[in-house]
Amino acid sequence: MDVRPSQQMRDLGVVQYGAAILAEPARAFDLPAERDEAGRITDELFAAMERISQVHPFAKGMGIAAPQIGIGRAAAVVQPPGDVPAIILLNPRITDRSEETDEQYEGCLSFFDVRGLVPRPLKITVETASLTGEAVTTVYERGLARLIHHEIDHLNGLLYTTRMRTGVDPIPVEEYRQTGRGWAYE
Repeated sequence: MDVRPSQQMRDLGVVQYGAAILAEPARAFDLPAERDEAGRITDELFAAMERISQVHPFAKGMGIAAPQIGIGRAAAVVQPPGDVPAIILLNPRITDRSEETDEQYEGCLSFFDVRGLVPRPLKITVETASLTGEAVTTVYERGLARLIHHEIDHLNGLLYTTRMRTGVDPIPVEEYRQTGRGWAYE
């Protein structure tokens, strides 16, 4: 018998939809004082991402936030598509977003049986903290902006379903697979 994608994620240590921690804002780090704690949690996120990527390929990149592995702290890791370094987000805040948006399908490791059409800004400016406590500002665009925004939402206790248009529901992953469409940007 096939294992449901959500059960597969649960088996890999991903907290599933309905768990209280997913609806709570994550606690920020006091950096550099909590540098070791932030580093340890980041390592756990990378280990979880490694376990998950052994089981499921992510052509569009992937991300995971600390609440998704049961840790209520403001840390997330995003692996962009292609052979590029992962992005570590500590205490991230979106400080600016483009008026221009688009709507694409997103999935979430915490409810992996469905995909949802989510409108997001095409460009976001994000301020994060380095382990030494310095503020770092980065601009992300298109697919990467979508991935980063999704993870920052997790750290704010939001799931992508809160961003979907009224009357639009997630579709079963089997139905989504039949669309066969990656994120397209003109």
